[in-house]
Amino acid sequence: MSAPRSLVAATDIDVLPEDRVIEQRDGYLLVRSPSNPAHYWGNYLLFDEAPSPGDAPRWEARFDAEFGQEPRVRHRAFTWDRTGSGSEAALDEFARRGYVSEESVGLVARADRVRAHPRENRQVVVRALDPAADADEEQWSAIVELQVAGREQGQDEPGYRAYSRARLDDLRALFRAGRGAWFVAVEPARGEIVAGCGVVVTDGRGRFQAVDTALDYRRRGICSRLVVDAARLSVDLYRAERFVIVADAGYHALGLYESLGFEEEERTFGVCLRPRE
Repeated sequence: MSAPRSLVAATDIDVLPEDRVIEQRDGYLLVRSPSNPAHYWGNYLLFDEAPSPGDAPRWEARFDAEFGQEPRVRHRAFTWDRTGSGSEAALDEFARRGYVSEESVGLVARADRVRAHPRENRQVVVRALDPAADADEEQWSAIVELQVAGREQGQDEPGYRAYSRARLDDLRALFRAGRGAWFVAVEPARGEIVAGCGVVVTDGRGRFQAVDTALDYRRRGICSRLVVDAARLSVDLYRAERFVIVADAGYHALGLYESLGFEEEERTFGVCLRPRE
């Protein structure tokens, strides 16, 4: 497997930091992010095929061999370059070992198909943050706190804050290289950042990252405005030709994205063993 067949898998790699390590192995790709070892889906194994019964201990041994010298990698994560989930028996085997199965939906829209929502918010101001060192630092810190506030239940707050900060630092480096931007929606009366998302552009494909809206500002048409403006600006500034959004299969905003012109193209699967806090 020289390059992933799945668009989700390919764009997962697109958004990884500049220091990422991608190495071909027998039957899988090693994906490593030395600058952020706590990033589950920045440090994982991408297998050619879905797991079969009996694969769990073999895959774990390979992961430990690849990452065992990095004590800050405290998780195990596996995905596969197929759109099927694999056999139920194989997934049950991982579940018995404490893994969480993840089903992701890849939604795609050509640039000319992205359309505004009829009830989009017209009051907020959408702009890109400056990725330069020491620029817009207050705003970048606000994005970290926005992500911390929206983290999944049970995730450690200090640990998640450190992960979020490292992830944004990696993305800022990509943006400084001209590969996209982090966009924010600002409430003009108070100058408060109320939503944000990133778009990383690689060979004309723009992969959205972390579309977040502050809890008190949800259901006001802000997310739809942000996504559409971010796409249009990415076309103008970075020559994006199509866009990819990847979300959990049960995510509440899938219908919203479809209303903006995105269509489901594929579903991918993976399993992750998270560290005990």
